This record gives sequence, C-alpha cells and structure tokens, in this order.
Amino acid sequence: MPVPERPKTTAPPAPSAPSAPAAPAARSTSSAPPSLRERRRATAVREILDAAELHITEHGPEGLSLRAVARSLGMTVQALYHYFPNRHALVTMLVTKGYEDLFAAVQAAVDSTADSTADSTAGAGGTAADPVADRPFVSRLLDAAEGYRGWAIAHPERFKLLFGTPLRGYAAPADGASTVAARRMSTIFQRELFGGFSPEQLAAADMPPLSPQFRAYLDQLPPDGPGVLPPPAIALLMEAWGRMHGMVVLEVFGHTSFLGDHEAELFHLAMRNMLADIHRRIPGSADVVEAGAV
Repeated sequence: MPVPERPKTTAPPAPSAPSAPAAPAARSTSSAPPSLRERRRATAVREILDAAELHITEHGPEGLSLRAVARSLGMTVQALYHYFPNRHALVTMLVTKGYEDLFAAVQAAVDSTADSTADSTAGAGGTAADPVADRPFVSRLLDAAEGYRGWAIAHPERFKLLFGTPLRGYAAPADGASTVAARRMSTIFQRELFGGFSPEQLAAADMPPLSPQFRAYLDQLPPDGPGVLPPPAIALLMEAWGRMHGMVVLEVFGHTSFLGDHEAELFHLAMRNMLADIHRRIPGSADVVEAGAV
C-alpha cells in the first residue's frame, strides 16, 4: 500500500513498484575504514536523532525544538547546526528514520509468517522451498498490517510525525531521503496484496469504470512506480491503503478507545474483510482467499 510521505505541504509521493528495495552497496575491501572524525560525527548524529525522537515522544512533533534537543545533549544550538544546518534537515532525517523503522517492523512481521509456514511445511514432510505455499497471501498481508499497527501504537508521536498534521513551514525535499524511505515502505504492501496475481488478472479486476481522465493519468505514471500495475489495480491499492491506514489512525488518535481491549480484534476483522473483498474482485482469486483463511 502506498505510504504518503508526511509531514509536508505538498501532495504525497506516489508509491513505488512492487520490487524489493536495493541492498546498500558493500564497502570495498580495499577502501579505508571510517576515520576517527567520521566515526565521531556518526555517533553524534545518532545521539542527536535519539534525543530528538525522545523530545517528540514527550512533546509531540509540533513541539520539536532544536534548542531543547541541543540542551538535552549538553551542547549549544550552534554546535548542533554543525550536524544539521536547520530544523528542516533534522525533521527530514527523523521522517526518514521513522519510515525505515516502520519498514523494519512490517517486514519482520511478514518474515515471521514466512518462517513459521516454512517450519510447518517442512515438519509435515513437505518442502520449504516456497514458505508461503499454504497461505500465500492472507496471513502475510494480515501480519504486515498488524506489524504496521503495532509500530504505530508503540510509537504514536513518531507515527504522527509521519502521518499527522503537517509541520508548519516544512516541506520534504522532492525525491529526497524521506521520499525514498516512504516508497520503500510501500513496496511491502503492494507486494503482499498483488504478488501472486498476473497483470491480466489485475487488469480484469471488478471495478467501476474509471473516468477517461483518471485512466489516462494512471497510464502515464512511470514504470518504476505504480505505473507497473494496471489502472484497476492502482485504484484497488489505494482503496486498501485507505482502509488499513484509516483504522490505524483512528486508534492512534484515540477515536476507538471506547472499544477498550477489543480494538485489536476489530482491526483484525476489518483487515480480513478488506482483503477478502479486494480479492473477490480479482478473477481467479477465490482459491487464494479460501486457502489463506485463518
């Protein structure tokens, strides 16, 4: 599901194609190790980010103050500017790190499903070559959603930094680090929602006709982004994203607190219904939904 990058004052970036994010380039064995100055700088940046995250946790995203962060580290704000030239630079790094941590939580949830299914398949005398052969979509997508919800509940103020009210005067740099991190986050849901379907199946999804203007817009999206999907699938993806993210926002912002300890059950039921509804619209997916029932 595409994850719009926040906080910003412009339209959110489009999601990326459902491909695995590129691994960071390995350091050449012949290259010199980081210098003492580089190591000290990296340590200082980590400490500043940790202090800023703690400040956001205590005061909310809108209360972020460079002066307060610097004071908590026993440094002057002028010294902090040596690492982050302005508040925008620090916010961008915090947003980037937030998306990376959210990505890690969701990926870990998906991996746990794959690992448990592989163990079950191998223990039953089968093969673990395809760890999601028994429940290829439903369990993995549901666990991804649960991982998303779990991180948001554990880090509500950081979640609000990503998806809450845009910080006044801040606009994320176009195609900057935070945008890349947001798109990386979106690849998981796009993959788990549509990974087992062919382009022909997705193109034949049962959707109300899209307006010629909307279809033309979707058709011209770049192939390294959502343009890799047929227009009906893009519309389904955005619908699924809205339903999942909307449920999490309601809970994080306290709008479903009247349900008490039953919020988790409601979320699970809502995600089951959402996924079943979307898969019913894709030809040939009935067996997938039945096999994935949990």
